[in-house]
Amino acid sequence: QLQLVESGGGLVQPGGSLRLSCAASGFTLDYYAIGWFRQAPGKEREGVSCINSSGGSTNYAAPVKGRFTISRDNAKNTVYLQMNSLKPEDTAVYYCATTIYNWEGLPCQALGSWGQGTQVTVSL
Repeated sequence: QLQLVESGGGLVQPGGSLRLSCAASGFTLDYYAIGWFRQAPGKEREGVSCINSSGGSTNYAAPVKGRFTISRDNAKNTVYLQMNSLKPEDTAVYYCATTIYNWEGLPCQALGSWGQGTQVTVSL
């Protein structure tokens, strides 16, 4: 069965950094585009970033552009999200999911195979 496990979240001060990991089991990750999404309490889930199956193309939502970097290591069956210059508004539970990288001009469309999420809190 398809399984994704997120890790690497925690408490960090504004301006700090975290690296999130999305590890796959039960399937070969290099067949899939993978996206990162986040959901704050009482808010709708929003897309953050995605990467195509080979790692040759990436996409970022405007609020994180220039601060976050998505990458993948298919040999380790893992996708990463490096988060720099973190802001309080980045506080959320972060999820990864299998994704359509670009569907007729719409980027980072989730297919529904979600992990359990990892909490990121940015606060003094």
